[in-house]
Amino acid sequence: MLRVISHGRTASRTLSYMLGLTVILLAISVIFTAKPLPEVTDWLRDVLGYSFLGLTGILVFVVFFCWIKLISEEKENFEVWMISGIQAANGIMTLALTFTLLGISLGIASLSGKALTPETVQPAIQEMTTNFSLAFMTTVIGLPLSAILRGLLIITDAKQRKIDRSSIKESR
Repeated sequence: MLRVISHGRTASRTLSYMLGLTVILLAISVIFTAKPLPEVTDWLRDVLGYSFLGLTGILVFVVFFCWIKLISEEKENFEVWMISGIQAANGIMTLALTFTLLGISLGIASLSGKALTPETVQPAIQEMTTNFSLAFMTTVIGLPLSAILRGLLIITDAKQRKIDRSSIKESR
């Protein structure tokens, strides 16, 4: 029962961190793009899509959950949380590359069944570039996000190991 309560607290804390980070990132994007929030969120939906955003959000949640477990007082499952977090961060990279290939495939497929005439070239190219936008933006967002999250976990791991070693030396 205590384990369920502990995981519930960690999940609540993780959700708080993620919502706070989302608000901060949206505020930064509104400031830098000088566009209102609805335009920024419409762009995210149109370019990245609900599936990429949802799956990435789940994986980021898992990484933050594991990170919070790493910095908490639990030491008996330290390796499990570290490996789980790294795998989730790697999953973000895999997801980004998968959506890149999907976007390229959709872009090429959008041209394959169409007869190109001077009247149909413009709409066909527009559809193709929309799919290519999905392809490249998922990579531009997913790969750095994955690297940042892996770095967060690895640095936390190194710090925790240093703390553990110094406490062992002090107890001697």
